[in-house]
Amino acid sequence: MTMTDIKTKPGPVVVMTAGGLNPTIVVQHLARAGMDVQVILENPEGKGEIVKRRAKKLGWINALGQLGTMIAARALRRAADRRVADLLARHGLDRTLPEAVPIHPVTSINAPETAALVAELKPGAILLVSTRLMSARQLAAMPCPVINLHAGINPNYRGQMGGYWSLRENDPQNFGATLHLVDAGTDTGGTLYEVRTRPERADFVSTYPLLLTLAALDITRQSIEDALNGRLAPKTPEGPSALRFPPTLWSWIWCGMTRRIW
Repeated sequence: MTMTDIKTKPGPVVVMTAGGLNPTIVVQHLARAGMDVQVILENPEGKGEIVKRRAKKLGWINALGQLGTMIAARALRRAADRRVADLLARHGLDRTLPEAVPIHPVTSINAPETAALVAELKPGAILLVSTRLMSARQLAAMPCPVINLHAGINPNYRGQMGGYWSLRENDPQNFGATLHLVDAGTDTGGTLYEVRTRPERADFVSTYPLLLTLAALDITRQSIEDALNGRLAPKTPEGPSALRFPPTLWSWIWCGMTRRIW
């Protein structure tokens, strides 16, 4: 046996996240599939920072209206608990990270400490789930493929609340999720896999992300396996491209009242 016959075992899978239920179930799924998973947990981006950034792009009225919808969606999570519990039970998942999975707290995925930690962990693949955008500089420093789980079908539903917008735009056949490579844009990297599903009557803006995450578990695992085995085959997403933001509070209420799309 020569040295070239010996296959080098790929490094761990590093999941970068700001925390929450959706990344938790992704980590559970990957760990149960036998993957060596480690979590880099960043501090969530402050709402004030988000609002200021959006105000520069969209104006203060829209930015504050979107903040209202985000707050309302968070407040309605209790109302979604029964539906969430049902979805988790169907998939045999729960709300806790596996105890055996190491967690590494950092201030931000873009911090120098994060780049140093990644260099130490030597991952074979990095998966972003519910994080701030990775900067181009940080992305260039990553030693392996960086993949994002996006709750929307690219390129028409880039950004936030892609599932909601597909319903609102009378495009329910594109209520789905995308696994894609991360590049310098917002959900503009090459598509690896897509999955589509259908919401039920009990679903609304607070349950759409979970529904899409659950639907995407298998293609998330497949994307990671492809990265670890050197067989990624990204494709350029086709069709109209649009960057989505949360609807303003008044727009969300109007659409809910008139079209029953909550």
